[in-house]
Amino acid sequence: MGESVAEATITSWLKEVGDTIEADEAVLEIATDKVDSEVPSEVDGVLVEVLFNVDDVVQVGQTIAIIEIAGDSASAPTTAPAKESAAVAEVSKTVTAAQEAAAPVESSDDRFYSPLVKNIAAKEGIDQSELDAISGTGKDGRVTKNDILAHIENRASAPKVMFTEQPKQQEAPKQAEKPKAAPIVASGDDEIIEMTRMGKLIAHHMVESVQKSAHVQSFIEADVTKIWNWRKKVKDGFMKREGENLTFTPIFMEAIAKALRDFPMMNISLQGDTIIKKKHINLGMAASLGNGDLIVPVIKDADQLNLIGMTKKVNDLANRARLNQLKPDDIQGGTYTVTNVGTFGSIMGTPIINQPQVGILALGAIRKVPAVIETPEGDFIGIRYKMFLSHSYDHRVVNGALGGQFVKAVKDYLEAWDSNREI
Repeated sequence: MGESVAEATITSWLKEVGDTIEADEAVLEIATDKVDSEVPSEVDGVLVEVLFNVDDVVQVGQTIAIIEIAGDSASAPTTAPAKESAAVAEVSKTVTAAQEAAAPVESSDDRFYSPLVKNIAAKEGIDQSELDAISGTGKDGRVTKNDILAHIENRASAPKVMFTEQPKQQEAPKQAEKPKAAPIVASGDDEIIEMTRMGKLIAHHMVESVQKSAHVQSFIEADVTKIWNWRKKVKDGFMKREGENLTFTPIFMEAIAKALRDFPMMNISLQGDTIIKKKHINLGMAASLGNGDLIVPVIKDADQLNLIGMTKKVNDLANRARLNQLKPDDIQGGTYTVTNVGTFGSIMGTPIINQPQVGILALGAIRKVPAVIETPEGDFIGIRYKMFLSHSYDHRVVNGALGGQFVKAVKDYLEAWDSNREI
């Protein structure tokens, strides 16, 4: 899994207990934040025990199943569990006991815990009541990484009564206090559609981003006539030579990467009151999935790619997104995001920031418009290809000057395109 992935949800088991499994054969399917993936076996053997069920949320590093690789159990799958080795049986008992002893902590409507905090709590054996008792210093009293680490450090001297005072039988009313879902109101002719898992995740992220960041927008219009004519001239030869379709997206991504290099304080993230200045320029690229949902795969070190490399990377991520073949690491580590609203005919937009980033750029549709053209001989009206760039940024850390200068730099790079450029 990617470094920032702390947990995953099991969506289906592709193998049953007693099945023979070959190395690299898919055993189960999981879902992380936005990507569904298959988990392959690392060995040949027999699946002798499954430790989690479908829809269970599993922390990275936990044992999810046991595969027997020794003995003759492969020839008799139905009796494999009875023949598992003493060592495998001991591992199974240990894992099962650990799961029963420390149930995973959960967020509630009153208190949200990040995957990182929940992962630390699971590793340190901190149960729900103990975690709920920790005072949070984050926004709205949220428990941060530093809060839980400080608690662990002082745990030995902390009063035991803090989390042992409440008897277990009193936990049941606590669950009953959770508010019930509001009844669905619809007329007899209305169609009721349940949101997909990904749809719920996207909705949660969007609302959280709007509540967290002070969104401000800057708009600027760019003349991309040189780019339009240049691409028209070279795209057929590029397709024959490289076997790739040269779209406008990699051209725009190249300009944005250059602008981020010029304005590194746009390539940051905000964690509490701390600014993290990113060393790498990793461009998130909003792409459409096969079911119509959007996802943001990441072009790593985008400023290090030439236009051929950028084109191949853009096409690869877009194609794998449409085929639902992205891997968890493909959507991790983004430092700035780009979305092409012009794909749907929009000339501009006000996109929501992809947390914990501080900026996102929307590319509007390219339009053929009449425009005033300045020349040494005077001004005249001509037909030009133009587009709007819509820049949303977090006004907590990005002021209007920086937000405007950055998008102006993108415009300048696009308008300064070399019409004789070779690729």
